[in-house]
Amino acid sequence: MNITVYLGASLGKDSIYEEATIELAKWIAARGNSLVYGGSKAGLMGVLADTVLANGGKAIGIIPEFLKEREIAHDKLTSLTVVESMSERKHLMMEMGDVLIALPGGPGTLEEITEVISLARVGKNSKPCVLLNINGYYNPLKAQFDAMVAEGFLTADARAKILFTDNFEAIERFVATYIPPAWRKY
Repeated sequence: MNITVYLGASLGKDSIYEEATIELAKWIAARGNSLVYGGSKAGLMGVLADTVLANGGKAIGIIPEFLKEREIAHDKLTSLTVVESMSERKHLMMEMGDVLIALPGGPGTLEEITEVISLARVGKNSKPCVLLNINGYYNPLKAQFDAMVAEGFLTADARAKILFTDNFEAIERFVATYIPPAWRKY
């Protein structure tokens, strides 16, 4: 199985984010899964890829040409695909992944995971979406999704298809029982 991971090209301020990234990488490799990610060796992205590779896993990177030097493309990956645009990168990462997971990151990470969640609602993404909620990082976003349900902008069924957790067993259960949300009807 391919696990697409969206995450920061920086380490963050607290070492807990790096520790969780290492834990996720070991979890991916130990199950014989492959990592699909943004192709950088900077920040948490580099930690994730390095740890997957060090534990016998495969790491597949996808990076746009304009970020190849800026984010410093990882040169030891199983494979690296260089694309023209961020849109192409995001599309390929979603297509290649069987599960889509966000670790803590910045606006790019948030945009990537919310896009795949949104695409699931309109029938263009049938894959589980998980936010690895390390140190409560995604609690404000979780509250926002809950507010969307409370205010009638998101169905409870669609909200149940978005997992916020810091537990790998919960991820495994979620993936094993995942049924895509019903397409949004107007």
